[in-house]
Amino acid sequence: MYEDKTLICKECGQEFVFTAGEQEFYAAKGFENEPQRCKACRDARKNANKPEREMFDATCAQCGAECKVPFRPRDDRPVYCSECFAKMREEA
Repeated sequence: MYEDKTLICKECGQEFVFTAGEQEFYAAKGFENEPQRCKACRDARKNANKPEREMFDATCAQCGAECKVPFRPRDDRPVYCSECFAKMREEA
């Protein structure tokens, strides 16, 4: 029923594809207008008002690697780099 459409982003002027699946999703949600911006411009616009996340330096308790974490490390709790944290989650 739906076919892919090529649209022009009003922000950057680049062409982007409004897929049949996206059109079906829009129709299911009751949206009547087609998107005006490409995904990159939509994401940039959405994130423009978000403050930059403060990152803190830490040392991984598992492997000893230096890493950055989005919270202030405390001495009473171990901190893990993303690789070690992912391994721990897989094991649990």
